[in-house]
Amino acid sequence: MTVRPITCADLDTVLGWVRAEGWNPGLEDAPAFHAADPGGFFVKRVDGAPVAAVSVVNHDDDFAFLGLYLCLPAFRGQGHGMEVWTAAMAHAGARRIGLDGVPDQQANYARSGFDKHGRTIRYAGRFEAVADARVRVAGPSDLSALCARDRAQTGMARTRFARAWFAPAETRQTVVLDDAGQITGSATFRRCAEGVKIGPLSARTPEDACALLGACPWGAQTPPYFIDVADTNAGLTGLLGDMGCAPVFETARMFRGAPPDAAPAPFQAIATMELG
Repeated sequence: MTVRPITCADLDTVLGWVRAEGWNPGLEDAPAFHAADPGGFFVKRVDGAPVAAVSVVNHDDDFAFLGLYLCLPAFRGQGHGMEVWTAAMAHAGARRIGLDGVPDQQANYARSGFDKHGRTIRYAGRFEAVADARVRVAGPSDLSALCARDRAQTGMARTRFARAWFAPAETRQTVVLDDAGQITGSATFRRCAEGVKIGPLSARTPEDACALLGACPWGAQTPPYFIDVADTNAGLTGLLGDMGCAPVFETARMFRGAPPDAAPAPFQAIATMELG
């Protein structure tokens, strides 16, 4: 019986568990997740087979993010989850740690020193295609600007993750809002087992947000769309309500230590509950 870091292929297996739990990850999440911190994903094995997992991705020297904490149903209540948790906490060291906690785990996280700092709410809906000449597909030359914007708006220097996330993949694509050569907004779309998730989203105005939300690279045949928003982002939560979207799921955004010093955009959605 061992706990150890896992490969990208093993991580894809864990994401299959996540999919079975109804969390609906992206179809190509594993490579981007693993690139963020290859040593930050752990499984517990029993008789050679993985039974419990967790991730604590060290984004930089000061901050980590926890996710993918789960145990196969037949092995719950036997201490396997605590073993992967202990390994992950050791990996984070003295870093501050954030997470999005599902309701049935929030009390456990609180006992481990995590404090609640609001909620992350998942909205589901449909967005009409919008033709806006300012919106274009992001290219390699945009990566540095996108990473800098991500750092300012999240307070996390998660460059490894951001570069992997914003790079194009077959089922994940980022678009930017280009105002006279300056990126003033962006949205990343990723196909999931069900529909498409959008995140992160960053926009200055309702019009900019609508232009980005309506720019899905795969056209109108891909809804429903899902987007995860901090409950403190009144601009985007209000806009999504006006557009007919409905909340379908929520977590508690929790931190061990002070939350990052972030400067969110007026209309901002997170990248992913697993990595922040």
